[in-house]
Amino acid sequence: QVQLVESGGGLVQPGGSLRLSCAASGSIFRGYIMGWYRQAPGKERELVARIANGGMTTYADSVKGRFAISRDNAKNTVYLQMNSLKPEDTAVYYCNKVFSSKWTWGQGTQVIVSS
Repeated sequence: QVQLVESGGGLVQPGGSLRLSCAASGSIFRGYIMGWYRQAPGKERELVARIANGGMTTYADSVKGRFAISRDNAKNTVYLQMNSLKPEDTAVYYCNKVFSSKWTWGQGTQVIVSS
């Protein structure tokens, strides 16, 4: 049984930065394309960044140039560096596989961007 644990969220002012982490236990995610998703209040969950096992990355237009996804397969961990944060980035952030049947979602980590 895979457990996903996201961390690193918090309250930050516009223009600030945060680094999110997602650790997967119970399975090895090497070989899977991994992604960071977010869900804002009243909106559907959306994929904002993904990373292939070889390191190729893809970003949603809304975060391109501001967010950077990375992974450490040895640690079963995926990261999301978020810079130049905007109020519209406020959401709960989750990680999970992309293009494969999803593992059970973790509880996510809340990011609030507000002055």
